[in-house]
Amino acid sequence: MRIRPLAVGTGLIVLLAVAACGGSGSMSTSDENAPQHAQQPAASPYRPAPTKSPIQENDEQDTTTAQISTFALDVDTASYGYARRTLQEGRWPAPGEIRPEEWVNAFRQDYAQPPDDGFAVHVDGAKLPGRDEAVLRVGLQTRASDTAARRPANLTFVVDVSGSMAEPGRLDLVKSALHTLLDQLAPGDQVSIVAFDDAAEVLASMTPLTARGELKSAVDRLVVDGGTNLEAGLVAGYEEASKAFRPAATNRVVLLSDGLANQGSTEWQEILEQVKEYAGKQVALLTVGVGREYGDELMEQLADNGDGLAVYVSSQEEADKIFTTQLPATIELRARDAKAQVVFNPSVVDSYRLIGYENRALATEEFRDDSKDGGEIGPGHAVTALYSIRLKPGATGQLAQATVRWQHPDTRAASEASKSLQAEDLAADVWAKATPVRLQVDVVAAAFAVYLRDRKAFGMDLPELGEHASRLAATSEDPMVSELATLIEKARSVG
Repeated sequence: MRIRPLAVGTGLIVLLAVAACGGSGSMSTSDENAPQHAQQPAASPYRPAPTKSPIQENDEQDTTTAQISTFALDVDTASYGYARRTLQEGRWPAPGEIRPEEWVNAFRQDYAQPPDDGFAVHVDGAKLPGRDEAVLRVGLQTRASDTAARRPANLTFVVDVSGSMAEPGRLDLVKSALHTLLDQLAPGDQVSIVAFDDAAEVLASMTPLTARGELKSAVDRLVVDGGTNLEAGLVAGYEEASKAFRPAATNRVVLLSDGLANQGSTEWQEILEQVKEYAGKQVALLTVGVGREYGDELMEQLADNGDGLAVYVSSQEEADKIFTTQLPATIELRARDAKAQVVFNPSVVDSYRLIGYENRALATEEFRDDSKDGGEIGPGHAVTALYSIRLKPGATGQLAQATVRWQHPDTRAASEASKSLQAEDLAADVWAKATPVRLQVDVVAAAFAVYLRDRKAFGMDLPELGEHASRLAATSEDPMVSELATLIEKARSVG
């Protein structure tokens, strides 16, 4: 594969390519193959030294030798949640903790939902004014479910009670969230609770929600003590989930921890080796991170490789959102091993770059190899991928086709859905009023993430990013857009 370095003028296009996808159009289903660098900030005691990020950003791909981009879907948002807390405390996030796709996927997308239990595929984009460059946005959306109509759930909560969880905002936040969740679950659900410090202890075996009082008493018995043997806790949790497995239910392990393992196996590869047999039996994993200091890589990789997702919470408001809204509504799975593939037309696109998803990349042939792991997607989830693309001057016709492939969560039957975009359907200017606002927000969010990670923002500095964010916040009713503008200003002050 031949890789060409980006020219200076490609900076902003790469940034914009990070935008989230929205737009509508027909969905077809088939089982057949189908810069400029920003000024370097002054050194700061709050900012990590500008060392190279351990995550290597995707290279620009020449379409004459690499027409196809393939990756596993990912709905994690922990990177954004933890970086938000870090910035609010006046600290600069570590580069390795910044995953731009998780920043984009943290924002609401407003994609139209499919009429069935598959995916709706949305593809749109916008040109950068004055150059043959553009942003391509690929969005994938599942149908939301009615909580009252969902199948029953077996939930095993694995709770970190080690000494590091004594910090205010850790175990107390977890206990409050669990009490709230127990009030939200349905009578047909069952819950078990495992606590771990130096060792694991089962505080409640799988218990029906009709015995809520017993479960709440178990939550009240969570107290801080000892070291962090996360391996022991997770193994015990999977054992409990396996013993109580119900084929007709949704079976899930929920790990609540700061991820600072210091006893037993402390590497995610070793921990997963201990539980992979259980994880392969349709028991999905959700990791919920808490705490000022946070083991981001461990929690994120456990989730990615344990057929689940990773989130981070730092406030009661965020915990309530996760445990009273998102978790009850998304306990079920819509799709297993979901993957995306985008095929670019070399007659229209000269080169492209995928923003983020570096640790979810797949080989082209793995797209339809159903033995290869993809992402697990729940009801009402949106996944967005952004590409920066260099267009061939004056070229018209089909620009790219995006396809998503997934397996039914129970039968494992494979399905696909696709949508294409014509070059003439690109918006004329990414910042114009006619361009979807959500696309513009995603561009700013992605650019900000890239700046924090790589000390560059694809041609935009923090003041320019702040101007776009403030303009968008002034006309948006979404509080997260205002929060984004505030975080950019905070980053400027930290720098």
